[in-house]
Amino acid sequence: MRENLTFRQQQILDFICEFQAENGMAPTRAEIALRMGYRSKNAASDHLRALERKGYINLHSDRSRGIQVLVGIDEDSYELPVIGQVAAGSPIEAVENIERSVPVPEGMFKRRPTYLLRVRGESMRDLGILDGDLIAVRRTQVANSGDIVVARIGDEVTVKTLKLMKDKAALLPANEEFQPIIVPAADLIIEGTFVGLIRDHS
Repeated sequence: MRENLTFRQQQILDFICEFQAENGMAPTRAEIALRMGYRSKNAASDHLRALERKGYINLHSDRSRGIQVLVGIDEDSYELPVIGQVAAGSPIEAVENIERSVPVPEGMFKRRPTYLLRVRGESMRDLGILDGDLIAVRRTQVANSGDIVVARIGDEVTVKTLKLMKDKAALLPANEEFQPIIVPAADLIIEGTFVGLIRDHS
């Protein structure tokens, strides 16, 4: 049985859930502090630790946006399959075996995803997509410039920000240590678009 929350703790939990639904990933401590009117991130951190003690979240303190909202058995939820891994770096061969299923609360994402992929690599680090994260993907073959996409090049799959040009496509990293991948538009296959992130390093 979970402990009851204080009014302020409930406000912070609601904000985390709202932010997650809107942006596909958890807020930072600084964003929580700003929303709650705190001068310091420490006040937000104190409330987050209390939420963790009471069983509402898990904290991954070594990770940016390292807040994982836990799914309670009384919440409406659905299962998403983890179907393999995707590179956030150089493309890697896709492994599409279902590893397991993850329960996801209704309303966690603005658009309902089709499946989850495990990220390997750090090329999307500056957008908060880290090695080991699960990205929620909505299966589609259509994407716009600026979308974060799961793209297939031959037999390899990668996650990047898409930039469409006249007869080429650029797959842009979010880490200055990595170079864009430029391919002929005809050789690029969109597997899906990124709709959110689950920080799961179990």
